[in-house]
Amino acid sequence: MSSDNGIVELIAVNVAQPEIIGTRRGKPVSSAIKKRRTVTGGTLNLTATNLEGDRQGDLRVHGGPDKAVYAYPSEHLPLWNAELQPDEPFGPGTFGENLTTAGWLETEVRIGDVWAWGDARLQVCQPRYPCFKLAMATERPQVGKRMLETGRNGWYLRVLQPGEVLVAGPITVIERGPEDATVLDAVRALLPGSPRELTERLASVEPLAASWRAMLLDHVSGMDE
Repeated sequence: MSSDNGIVELIAVNVAQPEIIGTRRGKPVSSAIKKRRTVTGGTLNLTATNLEGDRQGDLRVHGGPDKAVYAYPSEHLPLWNAELQPDEPFGPGTFGENLTTAGWLETEVRIGDVWAWGDARLQVCQPRYPCFKLAMATERPQVGKRMLETGRNGWYLRVLQPGEVLVAGPITVIERGPEDATVLDAVRALLPGSPRELTERLASVEPLAASWRAMLLDHVSGMDE
């Protein structure tokens, strides 16, 4: 299966509840980034903000309508294992994703793509920006920097229509976003040295999450200083 036929292959569906994953500046850190439970069958309810059985640890920076579901390509896992050489190989759920997918990468997925999954409809709305919790969960301090350098960010989806979803899939891409607004474009538009035209163009993409648009506009403002 591949992007050629509009089908997103589901490798795994992962959920978790918040737990303490470490300490930072002397305070415990709560997160649901460690998706320890892989759902093996049946259906789940998808609401406007959560997949059944899943929660976020800090709603100030995680979760919400524009981060309801996080998808991550399984194709990246062998690359991470080769680069970071973890004691236990990274597998589905390692990067905190709800959906471990195959067949689509950041170079192909577009901001605004609409996915049909069971009764639900989802829309790709932003890349994932790595925070310190990813480094804490993977025990690899350099992982966030490498994620931005390589563009292996994955993407968040908002829920346009809640409903029951089949754990085994299928997921079908039923609408495409702008051809010049891939997830990778949205990442590169935020990086130091990005062309102004790219950053301004991505900031104008209507389905883009407001928080990512704000970062892009701040980035443009910094170019004038």
